[in-house]
Amino acid sequence: MVVDVHSSVSRLPLMDGSDHSELSGKLYVADENQSKLSDSESPCSVSSSVSSFDSEKTEDPIHHDSKRISGELRVLEPHSQLPKPEPPPGIAISSAGEPPYKRSQSLAENISVDMPSIGKFIRERSSSLSVAIFKRISSLRDENVDTDDDGKSQTGVTEIKLSGLKVVVKMKSDEDKNRELKGRISFFSRSNCRDCKAVRSFLNEKGLRFVEINVDVFPQREKELMKRTGSSSVPQIFFNEKLFGGLVALNSLRNSGEFDQRIKDMLSSKCPDEAPATPVYGFDDPEEESPDGLLEIVKFLRSRLPIQDRLIKMKIVKNCFSGGDMVEALIQRLDCGRTKAVEIGKQMAQKFFIHHVFGENEFEDGYHFYRFLEHGSCISRCFNFRGSVNDNKPMPAAMVAQRLARIMSAILESYASNDLQHVDYLAVSNSEEFRRYINLTQELHRVNLKALSHNEKLAFFLNMYNAMVIHGLIRFGRVEGVIDRKSFFSDFQYLVGGQPYSLIAIKNGILRGNRRPPYSFAKPFSSGDKRAELAFGEVNPLIHFGLCSGTKSSPRVRFFSPQGVEAELRCAAREFFQAGGVEIDLDKRTVLLTGIIKWFGVDFGNEKEILRWIMKFLDGNKAGLLTHLLGDGGPVNIAYQNYNWSMNSC
Repeated sequence: MVVDVHSSVSRLPLMDGSDHSELSGKLYVADENQSKLSDSESPCSVSSSVSSFDSEKTEDPIHHDSKRISGELRVLEPHSQLPKPEPPPGIAISSAGEPPYKRSQSLAENISVDMPSIGKFIRERSSSLSVAIFKRISSLRDENVDTDDDGKSQTGVTEIKLSGLKVVVKMKSDEDKNRELKGRISFFSRSNCRDCKAVRSFLNEKGLRFVEINVDVFPQREKELMKRTGSSSVPQIFFNEKLFGGLVALNSLRNSGEFDQRIKDMLSSKCPDEAPATPVYGFDDPEEESPDGLLEIVKFLRSRLPIQDRLIKMKIVKNCFSGGDMVEALIQRLDCGRTKAVEIGKQMAQKFFIHHVFGENEFEDGYHFYRFLEHGSCISRCFNFRGSVNDNKPMPAAMVAQRLARIMSAILESYASNDLQHVDYLAVSNSEEFRRYINLTQELHRVNLKALSHNEKLAFFLNMYNAMVIHGLIRFGRVEGVIDRKSFFSDFQYLVGGQPYSLIAIKNGILRGNRRPPYSFAKPFSSGDKRAELAFGEVNPLIHFGLCSGTKSSPRVRFFSPQGVEAELRCAAREFFQAGGVEIDLDKRTVLLTGIIKWFGVDFGNEKEILRWIMKFLDGNKAGLLTHLLGDGGPVNIAYQNYNWSMNSC
């Protein structure tokens, strides 16, 4: 006897969204006396089809081992890859009792079906995923337009509800759309220009993108400025290729109340090629090189002299040559006498091409040993040295200092906060201004610092210290811990005037007159060090408020001019003390001072002298409190603030 039982589960939703499978099978029951079945009615034959679960359909039957229960019934298990959906709500198992065998979930024997319930389940489950997908696709048809149930346009935020997911799309505001201008705003500027700063601030407040062309950073563009405007004055603003004017014209347009509309009209067209070009990263302005007059002789000596390591005064001295060998080479090259050769050797030493290995003399004939500048033991570790010395004719030190200060001022104007308390070091490192600064530092290799006046030298070393701190923090990153700080201030060096200068050498050796640094027992310059000749004889305590060490508790970074360096230092001290550098507690009769004064107290005098010196830099309120404490004859306690060594980055 063969009983055909057909069961099917139609239109059941699968999690992957594919079509639903139809399952069919045959159940065979044999009498005890029946020993075998015909091949066409094999008890192990099940034909099945899976239309969406498997991409390939098979027409061959799938065979499984059957199970015999009580010797009467063979139950065919469905294939392992066939779906086995759970009974949906509305399907109830017959209460007649559990069958005496394990039933496949794919069979429907003894199952009663509530058709309204199963129909409702199928409709709800099959439409849930398709509705969500339809909503998502519909919302993406137009990214800028959305409508509500009434067909009205909506703006702002659109919410798309998906199963277990909430997507919030922020639409562009009208203000942002109005700023999508096709044209370009350009303006020519200079460093430390008050009007240029006003133009820059106004355009930033309006959220307008602009291109700034600083002629101090790009000196070749000054010719273009004069050609376009007939003058070298700045700022000069351009809308596309058309000259608009300076700060006066910008203020007039702003006060007219038609600024936004006028800007939109003037920049509605694409910027033509005739407009001022945007500065390009990585391209240097063509400059005429002026080789040093001794360069040919120097090149000859570099290739002919026997440069080698020698044992001198019980020390191994590397890469040196004797003065006698150099004199012989010059005589052979120039066909001159020994006196002339020695004179040329002294000229080479004065221009920092060579130097004595121990700094004992300038140049002499005989058994004295010298090095070329690039072979110095510390030169290769200088961060403005790129494997070779700048052999061009040295520029005047004052000119190099001025150009470096202007570029660094331009960097601060573009990449520092308005109060100059924080610097975006990452943006600085990627800027064209900083790349040009690095290139310009090679002009420092052989400059003559002795030609600087007192104020020029003061501004030069103040500016070089602040610029080196920015360069060092970009190179090393965050400096943490006492050991790292000591290494940073002593190991980061520039090659300047034929000598290596670290931050400690500049601050304590030059600006402080070769005094010992805090917690140190040795002076920066030993006896015979040529750098000590540049040290200031008298310490100006104001220098401590013009030096920025790149920390949050240090004075803000700035660059000084030789003409006004003294006044600018007084202004720096006043800003520092009025911004929290000193605090006064009248009840406790305590004055809380910056840690800078604690470390360098010897530069300021005793405690009463320090308080009297500080008083002239305080505002009226604090100056009055301090005058009261010093004048009533009572004791005054001095304490010191905790120094914040955190990096002053944005």
